[in-house]
Amino acid sequence: MRIGDLSRATGVDVDTIRYYEKAGLLPPPARAPNGYRAYGTAQLERLAFIRHCRALDMPLAEIARLLDFAARPQADCGDINQLIDAQLARVRARLQSLHALEKQLAALRARCDTGQIAADCGILQELVAAAHGEACACHTAKDGKAADLRQAWT
Repeated sequence: MRIGDLSRATGVDVDTIRYYEKAGLLPPPARAPNGYRAYGTAQLERLAFIRHCRALDMPLAEIARLLDFAARPQADCGDINQLIDAQLARVRARLQSLHALEKQLAALRARCDTGQIAADCGILQELVAAAHGEACACHTAKDGKAADLRQAWT
């Protein structure tokens, strides 16, 4: 199959497929007599594996390691477990960060009722105050940076 067919079969963009080839995640396919790339079932399955790992937000370097393990089925899977544990830790850290962001946005949103004019908008007032280095509903000002920001705005 051609690269466009592979793209449609896997849902991976053609440019991304080419990138994966350059990065060494996807071995270069054979070339047909007309010079077109000729992909087979092996590339289709490998690309589907890569796509699934990317859907789990795994970095390409870790996907490469997993592909190495897949090529060595007799290898101990302890390193695979550690790799997934590390990814799980990154996801959990990101979730904590997103929860903090959610709280900050909720605090900011609580500063304005609907139907206000922009001049009376509590959200804008908070954002402008923060830009001046003052504490706002969603952040506290850092002493040194607050003074620097106030000077920059005056």
